[in-house]
Amino acid sequence: MQMRHLSFLLAPVCATWLGCAGGEPGTSPSPDTGQSPVKNSDNPNTGDGTWMGEPLAEGCAPDGGTPTGDTVFVTNTTRFITATGVVERSEPMSTGAYEVLVPNGATFTRILGTATDGGIQFTGVPSGPYYLRAGTTHVVTDERHVDVGNNRLGRADTVFSEIYETPVQVNLVNLAPWAPWQGSSLPGSSLQVASRQVDLYGGVDVFDMPYEGHTNIVSANANLWSGTGFIPVFEADKGDRLVVNQLSPMDAGTLPDGGALAYTTVVRSVEMGAFDFTPDGVTSLPITGVMQPVRMGEFPIEWRLPRYAALATDVHPSATPSIPSFYVTPAAHGLQHGWVGYSGELLSLQLPRGVSTQDFTRRLTYGNPYPSSWDMVAMAQHSFRTLQTIPDGTGTAFYVTGSVVTYDRLDNLVAGPVEPRVSPPRELSIDGVPASVPREVGSASPVISWRAPSLGSPSAYQVSFYRVESPDGFPTAGIYRRLYAPGSATQVRVPPGTLAPGGTYFVRVAAVVSPGYDVERKPFVFGEPLPFYYAEAVSSLFTTP
Repeated sequence: MQMRHLSFLLAPVCATWLGCAGGEPGTSPSPDTGQSPVKNSDNPNTGDGTWMGEPLAEGCAPDGGTPTGDTVFVTNTTRFITATGVVERSEPMSTGAYEVLVPNGATFTRILGTATDGGIQFTGVPSGPYYLRAGTTHVVTDERHVDVGNNRLGRADTVFSEIYETPVQVNLVNLAPWAPWQGSSLPGSSLQVASRQVDLYGGVDVFDMPYEGHTNIVSANANLWSGTGFIPVFEADKGDRLVVNQLSPMDAGTLPDGGALAYTTVVRSVEMGAFDFTPDGVTSLPITGVMQPVRMGEFPIEWRLPRYAALATDVHPSATPSIPSFYVTPAAHGLQHGWVGYSGELLSLQLPRGVSTQDFTRRLTYGNPYPSSWDMVAMAQHSFRTLQTIPDGTGTAFYVTGSVVTYDRLDNLVAGPVEPRVSPPRELSIDGVPASVPREVGSASPVISWRAPSLGSPSAYQVSFYRVESPDGFPTAGIYRRLYAPGSATQVRVPPGTLAPGGTYFVRVAAVVSPGYDVERKPFVFGEPLPFYYAEAVSSLFTTP
């Protein structure tokens, strides 16, 4: 799957979404080689599905319709979505990147796979839940066939470069008058790019920025960055083109304190003709055209912010409401295959901290340069944060954050009040101790447990570990490892070797509600079937021995 590369999220911590094992977010493409010894057995049918005498995951008994054999088959199928349909491709798989771990009390029995036509086969896997490791990610499942592939936009024969940025030569005329950036609540104009033929979304930074009110940009001092991975090679004879969008601010009235509020939306656009370009990091990509006004639409929004803010202590006992954000994005080629890929924002609204004490009610206008066959997706997010002290003796503090997110087809989301559809998991614990207690855990293979949320019936849980490091004295957190579990689960044991010794971490456990998402069969299309709602509980910082 491709996690959403919203421009507001493109910070170092989130850049780790790029480069996924089996298309899964937050993982490296290479197999995890740092595992400590795990029990091997020629007779793996010894797992009893429990840890410390407790069930692996309440309600995770084998499905009555699941094959009863002891074979698990893992495939990796990429589905390429274009305007003309879907092309499927079976991807090569390395046996070293995959293994099955069967819970066996407080340990695991490891089962290695054998390459077969179309995938990897594991034999001797007992019925009941097991862990499938794919790269650096684990999936808890009892399915006999799991596909770890993902969905992508663009031609199946697209060739990709090995760079994320390229210099550009900009020559755009007939822009809307350029507006300067004044802050997150008073944003300015910006340029984004996307393609209908190949998988690319990104932004254009012009370093000799145009002055306020200018309607032309001519600059060789500019750069294009990609938010969807490596920049593809454009081939004119295959019709590859680039859409250039200008986003500019729109008035959204005033804030509760009387301050001005604005949001950005697409106001002008041009689709360049087909061209050839091979990114090499040196050659400039020409971005040229006469920008044209786009068709505009509007919608009402009744955003019940106090209902999000009320979940703060569910995220973490000391968390406080942070920033509410609302976005409208295009769903390329429609939603019949889910919300696949990312093509930029049509509307971006960010509210400041402290406004979640009252509802936000407005009519918002957005521009749309894309064909009517494309759908519109809306996302409402409210973040929360808790200040934690890094246990390195320096007294340095660090914000641990979590979010409650609601997204759906635009028309569906704004048809009624926008409010949480699921709350965070309750009573998040590490080895039975509340996760809000900073400490050194007893082992690098702890049990992460929780209770089901008070709101919503989860389809799945996503357990994400972030490692906190302080290069040059400035703390940063990046996604380190991730696990997926079915919605009936109430705990997972972290497999040995998942967390490195002597590290500082925090964990986010997200309760996910998405009726069309099958985490046990196709785990890495996370976020694509709509509607999709999730809410995170977060831990304090903990260290491993």
